[in-house]
Amino acid sequence: MTFVRTRLALDRMAPGQVLRLALKGDEPRRNVPRTATEQGHAVLSATEAEGGILVLRIRKKS
Repeated sequence: MTFVRTRLALDRMAPGQVLRLALKGDEPRRNVPRTATEQGHAVLSATEAEGGILVLRIRKKS
């Protein structure tokens, strides 16, 4: 479900824009970066934050 929300956000963005996400839980942490990459988007960074949160920055494909 998390990637569905991510994809909806990316669909509303212009090519090249960057989306910042905060992910918690094992499944979203594994699946969101992998699926974004498979769809042609670029994962710019993945940073660990407090409380087991993974902060991702994804650039929408051109």
